[in-house]
Amino acid sequence: MTDLTPLDEAHAAMTMAEQDDAARLRFYERIADVELYLLIEAEPESDQINPVLLDEGYVLVFDRAERLAAYVGEAAPYVALSGRAIAGMLEGQDLGMAVNIGVAPSEILLPAGAVAWLRDTLAHGAGEVDARIEVVLPPRGLPESLITAIDAKLATATGMAAGAFLVAVEYAGGGRGHLLAFVGAIPRAQDALVRAASEALTFSGIEAGAMDVGFFAPNDPTVAKLAKVGLRFDLPQGEGLQHTPRMPPGSDPSKPPILK
Repeated sequence: MTDLTPLDEAHAAMTMAEQDDAARLRFYERIADVELYLLIEAEPESDQINPVLLDEGYVLVFDRAERLAAYVGEAAPYVALSGRAIAGMLEGQDLGMAVNIGVAPSEILLPAGAVAWLRDTLAHGAGEVDARIEVVLPPRGLPESLITAIDAKLATATGMAAGAFLVAVEYAGGGRGHLLAFVGAIPRAQDALVRAASEALTFSGIEAGAMDVGFFAPNDPTVAKLAKVGLRFDLPQGEGLQHTPRMPPGSDPSKPPILK
């Protein structure tokens, strides 16, 4: 078990820069996103589970099943859930998370207050507005940490959209800002994509007003403008939630449309 996991790497970056809020935020983002193996007392027979507690104040979670087995010393029952799901389960129970205790360089005790902060942060939703775009421009002045965070979030959004573009926009009436525009998004995946964009902002330490989110059909005339000046993000396709529309011809500057 010498291979470092994403959680190990985020933890190392945080501990090497203790005063760096951005590194700490990225660690909490990894905690929320990764699958964690929660040690339980017995195989669940219903929807109820009984986690094993450390010092009566922490549930025991590991980012690899092998690490859980190494902690226990033998095969043991567990449930695998995302960190955000476990944080939600712990609401109202005054419990923290004991992460990779004794088996990995990323071992850490997250007290109940830290888990509550994570849960509250993940619960922040985005508002909805209706605005008409007048001008589409290349994105400017956004920190690299935000670009990296968006790319990491969308790398897990398999089949949710054909792709996305980050652009600067000017709205009718004088408003301006940045827009993360999803093309060909699956309707029932839109809430998840908005949440992913919002979390990318939050865990990058950027103010929420720095970026809007929009959805466009592949045949929308605005897509050509987005492709011309925008920073493109490719989402993995796979099987997805259902058939995902392809990006329209010409939307990838490196792959011009074939003219017949």
